[in-house]
Parts: sequence; C-alpha cells; structure tokens
Amino acid sequence: MQLGADHVRVRVPATSANLGPGFDALGLALGLHDVLEVRALASDEVVVDVVGEGAGEVPGDASHLVVRALRAALELAGAPQTGLHLTCENQVPHGRGLGSSAAAVVAGIVAARALVADPEVLDDATVLRLATQFEGHPDNAAPAILGGATVAWTSAAPGHEGARAVRLAVHPDLEATVLVPSARLATSHARGVLPASVPHADAALNAGRAALLVEAIARRPELLLEATEDRLHQSYRSGVMPTSWELVQALRAEGLAATVSGAGPTVLVLSASAERPRLDAVVDDLLSGADEWEPRRLAIDEDGVRAERVPRGARTAPVGGW
Repeated sequence: MQLGADHVRVRVPATSANLGPGFDALGLALGLHDVLEVRALASDEVVVDVVGEGAGEVPGDASHLVVRALRAALELAGAPQTGLHLTCENQVPHGRGLGSSAAAVVAGIVAARALVADPEVLDDATVLRLATQFEGHPDNAAPAILGGATVAWTSAAPGHEGARAVRLAVHPDLEATVLVPSARLATSHARGVLPASVPHADAALNAGRAALLVEAIARRPELLLEATEDRLHQSYRSGVMPTSWELVQALRAEGLAATVSGAGPTVLVLSASAERPRLDAVVDDLLSGADEWEPRRLAIDEDGVRAERVPRGARTAPVGGW
C-alpha cells in the first residue's frame, strides 16, 4: 500500500461516555474539537507542535499518542512509515473526562486513512477496532468516529469479533452543558476504585435506565432525569471526585439530568432547549464564587471525525476555519 497524500488535516470532537447508566457503552460527541495537520516527511524525523490543551505537557516526539496511533494504522494498512510533522490545535481538555485520549487515537488513525492511497482499508469498523486496542473500551472512540450518540460494545460472536458500534437518533432539542473543573483525574485512578461486583438490584436498575436513555435521547427528552440514574459507577467514584459528585447530586435535586462525564471530573448536564433558562439559573447559583468550574454549553457534534487531504501549497487553516 502506497501513500496517496503527504499533507492531511483532521478534526475530531470531544466525547462524553457513560451518560449515567450506560457504563462503557453509551457515548455522545460534543461540539468541541481538536484540529490536527500531518505532513509526511522524506526524513525519519518526527516533530510535534502543540497549541492549546496539552501544550508543554504532551510529548513532542514519536511517543506522542497521535503519532503512535497513526503509525499503528499505517502498519495495519501495509503502508510505509515516514517522518512526520504533526501540528495540533487542541480544544479538548486533558484529564477531565471529555475523551481527549480517544480524540488523539481516532485522529491519528483517521490521519493515516487520509494519507494512504486506498482509504477503504481503514474503514470506520477498522478504525473503531484499532482505537479500542489503544483505549481498552470503545465508548469514547465510537462517538468520536461516528458522531452523535452511540452504543458501543465488544463482540465475541463468530464473524463479528471485536469492538462494534451503532449510532442512535438524537432529538433536535437535546443540548449538552459541561461543567469543567480545573482539577484533573486520571481514568486509571477513577476505574481503580470500582468494585468487582455490584448488587443484582443495582445492575437491573441500570439495565432499565440505559434502555430508557436511548428513548430519552431520541424522542423523549422529558425522561432524561429518570433515564440518567446510575448505581454502577458514579457513587463508587465519589471519593476521588467529591466536588463533582456533590455538584451532580445538587443539580439532580433541582430536576436536571446531571451525570459525571466519562471517568470525570467534568459534570455533564443533558437537557432540552426549553430548559435552558432554568438550567442557567441553577448553574449560576450553584457555582457562585466557585472559580474552579467553567460552564460551557456545547452542540451535539453530528459529524464525528473528519479528514481532508490538503493540496500542495495550501495554507494551514485555523481551528475555526474548518
């Protein structure tokens, strides 16, 4: 497999996983993006320039997660490895439960897809399987790839092995508000406090609520509060993100469908557009004087990751110019 381009641009969204009861399964793509440009170099050199989130923190060499994912995808496609110049303009916060690592992995794989002569060798199903090998679970990678809301799972059925996902319908009035704290939390730490087993009654409740959440997201936003109830993971993680858990409980006491976003510590609130004035008032009241929280209302990203080949001589586009 030969390369079909030497300069590509990729845009990938932030994601929120779990959405309450859909642990390791449900996810939502959000209107906050990382934009990357990749140039293939004739030398073996790898250069990584980062602006925005992660600048000065993430590696600037071949150990960068985007580069590792890109190289793994080139190897899978049977394409030659090259030197790389990677430029990242990052908006997705790191370590906040908004899918920054999934965004990096998906962006790297899809950059490889845009570089190779036959992109179909890295179709969406292959991208998801490879991304899951990096991530360990597909709940963030699926909405980053497909956009909108998704259900993802890992299958052992003959002929369907590996990570799989489907898109869900999303009600046009659904809105997402994220309350992003200044504190970070490693996913490994958040997962490490989960119990090996839970009461049968709690598992049964979550199964029902996850099914109801599919209906609430697609057709019945008025059911979001009940549909986002969870007993599998959030309360067990309260000790490692006490402020986030307190905020989730306070918002839910006001009738708002608040959950921990992914492994936290960001708080996600799902709502219908008609709830916006009351949501704003409640958030303003609860966060009054709390400078460590940044509220942001985000659109639902319906596109998922996008990539394009950049013609020779074309100027680099800013994030807002996609």
